Amino acid sequence: MAISRSAAKRHGLPTVVQLRLTPTPVQAEALAAAVLLCNEAATVVSRLAWQHRVFAVVELHRLAYYEVRARVAGLGAQAAVRAIARVTGAYANRRSTKKRAHIFRPHGAVPYDARLLSFNRDARTVSLWTPTGRVIVPYSGRPEDLKAVDTLPRGEADLVCRRGVWLLQVALTLPQPVVRKPVGGFLGVDQGVANLAVTSDRVVLPGPALPGPIGGNGHVRTLRERRHRQRRRLQKKGTSAARRVLRRLSGREHRMMTDLNHQISKFVVREAERTGRGVALEDLRGIRGRVRAHRFQRRTLHGWAFAQQIAFTRYKAARAGVDFLLVDPAYTSQGCPECGWVARANRPARGRFVCTRCGLAGHADHIAARNIATRGITGWAVINQPHATGLPSARRDRESKPPASAGGS
Repeated sequence: MAISRSAAKRHGLPTVVQLRLTPTPVQAEALAAAVLLCNEAATVVSRLAWQHRVFAVVELHRLAYYEVRARVAGLGAQAAVRAIARVTGAYANRRSTKKRAHIFRPHGAVPYDARLLSFNRDARTVSLWTPTGRVIVPYSGRPEDLKAVDTLPRGEADLVCRRGVWLLQVALTLPQPVVRKPVGGFLGVDQGVANLAVTSDRVVLPGPALPGPIGGNGHVRTLRERRHRQRRRLQKKGTSAARRVLRRLSGREHRMMTDLNHQISKFVVREAERTGRGVALEDLRGIRGRVRAHRFQRRTLHGWAFAQQIAFTRYKAARAGVDFLLVDPAYTSQGCPECGWVARANRPARGRFVCTRCGLAGHADHIAARNIATRGITGWAVINQPHATGLPSARRDRESKPPASAGGS
């Protein structure tokens, strides 16, 4: 019998909280053995799937279950099932682009489901499967995360070892709030490389509106250039000390940009919620393939984390009940929000906008944000009121016609 998901998980909002595990040295060795074993099993299943070109989960289970348990000593039944599911997920969206079998890293994250782990909320411990038996490990975390783990529906959890620290990343389901109607219109946000985000309210982000040590977009560019020069210098040196410093600095720039995108999206959603508006952003999918950049600008373009900012804004808006919309980005920085005139001549300089018809002038990113806000209102009306214009609708005409008689006339 198929196991159906609960209504809370079907209609809720997914989220992830991170717990810190404090195992003893013996327990840490058992957890490390479990990670190595599960990743080895996933690699074995992946090679079988690639060899036989079987990627559906049921067919792959029939093909690989007994063989992977025979090849990998100590692998449990449910651990084998999760390894097969991991392989199916790895090939789900990237099968056409892969030229060889997917190989899982020996120390990569390993998923645990309800049959492989269980929580003891009173003792703040979690029981985890290992090849040598279950281990009961204490866990800790932020008070809000601990409360969420105790009260919200739980899904899978990923066991991760990061620089000697054991972490458990637990998937939870939040209740779905009611999305409020954007009675105040939409807050448009223009994303860019020079300015990461500019709102239709003339707020430049990051900037004075955000707390923290980052002073603005110029400060962000300076820090990223400094990190790039530092990495290039250390990689060119190539000594063991240089590699040690590179390992220590790895991920620092990524964490900085992730934190900035979190702050930007949080500010935008809070401002929209406070003013009763929705949030409108540009749909920038595929922009790196459409834009032609000079070779000195390619690193900056490909390091632009616009997709992460969109994802953060989307899920924060869903949690706050704020309407979120992606609009067409075409000519948003060349069109006049007052008279609607679109021309390349409206952009005499990179950051300058001057309408050649009505004379409206301003910063190009702010003008683009205003156009995005207007398109958000139009797009929301089209989605929620498809026949509000009164124009003929092929669907409506087709639905209003009586069905044709079977016998004919």
